[in-house]
Amino acid sequence: MARDKSKHTPMMQQYLTMKENHPDAFLFFRLGDFYELFFEDAKEVAQLLELTLTSRNKKAEVEVPMCGVPHHSAQGYINQLVEMGYKVAVCEQVEDPKEAKGMVKREVVQVITPGTVMEGSAIEAKENTFVAAMVEQAHRYGLAYADLSTGELRVTLTDKESDLITEIETLAVKEVVKQEETLTELTDMLAKRFDLTISEIAELSAHAEFDELKVDVPEGPLTKALDVLLHYLAQTQMRQLDHLQQAEVYEMDHFLVYGKEARRNLELTTSLRDGTKEGTLLWLLDETKTAMGGRMLKSWLDKPLIHVDGIQERHLLIDSLMHYFLERSDLIAVLKEVYDLERLAGRVAYGSVNARDLIQLKQSLQMIPHLREMLQLMNDEGVWDQVLAQLDPVVEVADLIERAIQEEPPLSVTEGEIINFGFDEQLDKYLSAMSNGKQWIADLQAQEREQTGIKNLKVGFNKVFGYYIEVTKSHIEKVDLDRYERKQTLANSERYITPELKEKESLILGAEEKSQALEYELFIQVREEVKGYIKRIQSLAKAVAKVDVLQSFAEVSETYNYVKPTYHTDSQDIVIESGRHPVVEKVMNDQSYVPNDIEMTNETDILLITGPNMSGKSTYMRQLALIVIMGQMGCFVPASHASLPLFDQIFTRIGAMDDLFGGQSTFMVEMNETNHAIQNATSRSLLLFDEIGRGTATYDGMALAEAIIEYVHNRIGAKTLFSTHYHELTELSKRLDKLENIHVGAVEERGSLVFLHKIKPGPGDKSYGVQVAQLAGLPEDLLDRASMILRDLEQTKGATISQASDEAVTTVEETTEQLALFKAENTKSPAEQAVIEQLQAINLTETTPLDAFDTIRELVKQLEKGAD
Repeated sequence: MARDKSKHTPMMQQYLTMKENHPDAFLFFRLGDFYELFFEDAKEVAQLLELTLTSRNKKAEVEVPMCGVPHHSAQGYINQLVEMGYKVAVCEQVEDPKEAKGMVKREVVQVITPGTVMEGSAIEAKENTFVAAMVEQAHRYGLAYADLSTGELRVTLTDKESDLITEIETLAVKEVVKQEETLTELTDMLAKRFDLTISEIAELSAHAEFDELKVDVPEGPLTKALDVLLHYLAQTQMRQLDHLQQAEVYEMDHFLVYGKEARRNLELTTSLRDGTKEGTLLWLLDETKTAMGGRMLKSWLDKPLIHVDGIQERHLLIDSLMHYFLERSDLIAVLKEVYDLERLAGRVAYGSVNARDLIQLKQSLQMIPHLREMLQLMNDEGVWDQVLAQLDPVVEVADLIERAIQEEPPLSVTEGEIINFGFDEQLDKYLSAMSNGKQWIADLQAQEREQTGIKNLKVGFNKVFGYYIEVTKSHIEKVDLDRYERKQTLANSERYITPELKEKESLILGAEEKSQALEYELFIQVREEVKGYIKRIQSLAKAVAKVDVLQSFAEVSETYNYVKPTYHTDSQDIVIESGRHPVVEKVMNDQSYVPNDIEMTNETDILLITGPNMSGKSTYMRQLALIVIMGQMGCFVPASHASLPLFDQIFTRIGAMDDLFGGQSTFMVEMNETNHAIQNATSRSLLLFDEIGRGTATYDGMALAEAIIEYVHNRIGAKTLFSTHYHELTELSKRLDKLENIHVGAVEERGSLVFLHKIKPGPGDKSYGVQVAQLAGLPEDLLDRASMILRDLEQTKGATISQASDEAVTTVEETTEQLALFKAENTKSPAEQAVIEQLQAINLTETTPLDAFDTIRELVKQLEKGAD
């Protein structure tokens, strides 16, 4: 809202001008030792951060709401706002108030946004924080994204909006940038669905300093998206971004592709149970020791390989690590001492690095020779040559920091005690003067005590009064007032200054002030020199991260007895012996996991799985997908043997879930996900379909399930696992050559159901629904009644509750064969006639199996009452 500046003081006019330039951000306006917020910003931030809301100019014509935070603790408040999805514009005093003529000059020096945050609790060590830009040109979407804290910069292109959405979700993008008036509907949807921030830029401006970042990016939507992103980063950060790496161009289909459904259903990074990392594949595989390794592991999981050479290279290195157990243990110990090189390099470039950060950088670089030594010991036949070539210890930086920076420096870079003695000749003079001066002060105290006879006399210092001689009032009569000049009176003592002390004070304080200023200058020089090595440090960071991920795979593979899979490119045959679900196996701990084989040769494209609920059908399906993903990530897999093809995509339809945001029912979600799979799958894809058709009436569901199976079998030819309770579908094996029936074994022992969790050939005999309900603890009388109804239904032509509902109407009039819930004689009682009329009134197309069950139960009760 525009305000009349003429009604405000010059300072407030300055504030309003700044605010006009940053209307979508909270403006933190520096006033002395505080950052102040005014007007609507103050009201909203006071509520969000629970600050006290006050006002400025209370007696003036225009009262101004105001709140503020101390500058030394402002970063914590800023982090809170950014984590909530807000932007913060930081306005600083850019000249010394003592030297200012009139109004102190102020400028916004940075805009901190959810996608550009560099530090604080919003930054997770093992996760990237991405800001992305997207554009549309000629029906193609360009996507560019960066992690400002690490310097990573990537671009990709797609002609499908769905792929663009999937990529943004996979990357967990925090903020999306677009040009005004474009992609509004899409970005509105993204903001609501993924709770991310949308930012807009009005127009692009040239930034020659970024030209070298775009050398490998082809003209078109990719360069346009990259220009939008880089312009936004320059606009918000207002400083050099030397740590941004050359843009990496990739194509989405050059990796194993899976959408949000597969990521959710397979629990790759987020648990279905509570939305955390625990219980996911990432949780299982993450034995990384560095933040860089953790982020690379996540990126490998997001984008498994589809080229056998890259996969086999990773497997070869894991083999090496597993063979050298003791060396691997030493390597792990070294990795634990390596800090986050990527983010340290980012902070150097950003100008936010402090002396302690530089010490961490030095210590990390000093670990690299030890890391190289471990890998050299394992370098049989040169398997580690490529990695060793990238493990550059950047000794110039380590040596510079060793010479320049004290081993335990303070957090502040402006208060001295940072630079080592011997690094700079002028600083050494100041430090000597200070050191000698302090010794002179100690000698003065001893001398004055002896000369005055005052044993508790002391020479002290504070920032307000400088150096002083303090004498308690009980000894004041001993003071020589010809030599001592009173400086300050306290309750129990007097403080004095002497000509000698005043002279030394000037020397010491002058040296201290000058040394602090010089130390800051020297620190900046060191930082700028380190900045020249950023590209080498970033390259080193990638090599360290790769070693870390590979040792993590080796640790997990050895702990859980995984094996190296083999790959073939001439067929889609799958042969897995004693395969396991890796996460379920880990969670079970000491319990015995029942492994299962999976064999699908060229003669078998579809495995139709039957068996009771809770028996392990879904686990069996998921374990195949996880084995595929782990193998193509480059990890070993949970099996005793695995021979696999290379898959290009994985599609899943597992579980029942409404899409409340999209206003879709469970069945519509089911059909949409199924449609997405069959429209995009190829013969090299993997499909997992669990209970397709169960969200609608039985006949509808069965018809759809059968048609989907036929379509996949006849037109796509993808490897498919299809689980179902429609036992009628098992007959498809008689006419679909590449469909094979399998089932999960279960037996009844003394009236109780026992799951064997073992996959067996052929169809299952029944679903054991009542027995599963018994395991769930339903009342015994209810279960007895369900068993009775089930026996009656199984004697009719159908075998499901829905079928019984359909047939009940026609059977009454067209046959003499009655359901067991009616009397056998032809003469109908009034109660029976009422039941028939209710049956005839049922709209079968809108009746679900559960509704049918409830209806039959009520009708039975009516008949029982009529018989009494």
